[in-house]
Amino acid sequence: MNVTLAVKQYISKMVESSGPGMKVLLMDRETTSIVSVVYTQSEILQKEVYLFERIDSQNRDSMKHLKAICFLRPTKENVEHLIQELRRPKYSVYFIYFSNVISKSEIKALAEADEQEVVAEVQEFYGDFIAVNPHLFSLNLQGVARGRSWEPSMLSRCTQGLTSVLLALKKCPMIRYQLSSDMSKRLAESVKQIITKEYELFDFRKTEVPPLLLILDRSDDTITPLLNQWTYQAMVHELLGLNNNRIDLSRVPGISKDLREVVLSAENDEFYANNLYLNFGEIGTNIKNLMEDFQRKRPKGQQKLESISDMKAFVDNYPQFKKMSGTVSKHVTVVGELSRLVSERQLMEVSEVEQELACQNDHSSAQQSVRRLLQNPRLSELDAVRLVMLYALRYERHSSSILPSLMDELSRRGVSERHRRMVQSVVEYGGKRVRGSDLIAPTDAVAITKQFFKGLK
Repeated sequence: MNVTLAVKQYISKMVESSGPGMKVLLMDRETTSIVSVVYTQSEILQKEVYLFERIDSQNRDSMKHLKAICFLRPTKENVEHLIQELRRPKYSVYFIYFSNVISKSEIKALAEADEQEVVAEVQEFYGDFIAVNPHLFSLNLQGVARGRSWEPSMLSRCTQGLTSVLLALKKCPMIRYQLSSDMSKRLAESVKQIITKEYELFDFRKTEVPPLLLILDRSDDTITPLLNQWTYQAMVHELLGLNNNRIDLSRVPGISKDLREVVLSAENDEFYANNLYLNFGEIGTNIKNLMEDFQRKRPKGQQKLESISDMKAFVDNYPQFKKMSGTVSKHVTVVGELSRLVSERQLMEVSEVEQELACQNDHSSAQQSVRRLLQNPRLSELDAVRLVMLYALRYERHSSSILPSLMDELSRRGVSERHRRMVQSVVEYGGKRVRGSDLIAPTDAVAITKQFFKGLK
């Protein structure tokens, strides 16, 4: 069940089915992201794809010597753009691939627009999701809910993304969802409706144990998202921002031009693949080992190239050395910036108090720790808000709760009204499920898991 491999195979089939010759890859905004996270530009250039264009671009030149490979989401806007394209084709032939199911009426509209008969192929290739890692995908959605209910367009997009993953992995699952969550129920029903409607697409070979699609509601665990993370990938995402495997480092003090934006992909970066789930302490040790290994392999400054064999050995090793040099520079820069932020925001101390709030049951110590940190001018606004949220979830109903006082402290710190409303929202929504001693202790994990699965349908 490798989502990265599934998308890569789809793209390889698209390119190879068009045969030899120079090609242009015609995409929309979302499929551009889908392709970019699984293929590097150099990799796809090797497949004779020399040009990358957006279907909605108004300034594309006519290039009849190129074949067009169209990879698009089956939206009304894209179909309309494609109809306009086929009426005045800019390329010699079109191979059209949709990332999800497309209706027969839209196929008919495309056929009618193809008056010059430039379309060679139309297929559905189910890569309608961002394959972040082999076992992790995203739809890059924000604002999916209105309160505790789905935003209708977002429910539709989530359904399309999930069914696309199932088709890409060739799975027809048994669906279970969290009974206490209406949003989970709605999504489960929506996915089931598509599977029933497109039953021929989901007619895969039965397995002894059927695959399981388990739909859970993030709001049932309000604690975990409020805790600072300490593994490599999670820290990068939390502190620097990771968007389609890219990090914007342009605001890092003294950053060089070459490192203003870097890519972290487990597919093409062995160090990252081996370290993305390790904790920050281990990362520091492994960075040191990487540097030492680089120093040993680096060509000597006065290396003499006295023979053809010396030159050949240098040329053969140079690409490997250059790649290792880029890897070292990138990760030293990223880890260095993480270390700076940890120190600047005093995240070690913040995280210690977060863990105390989440795992201990000592109100006196907790309220003193939170007060002390809120009075620290180096504490960031986001960390201050999250600490108060954690306190509220744990001790709002405690007889000696100081939540009103902490809210006043946030106001004195100049915390925005938006962030203070977030605290109240967490109390209203998350606090209904997580109160005081109801928080899960590690020793209760087995019992809680059994109880949880009883609450599934």
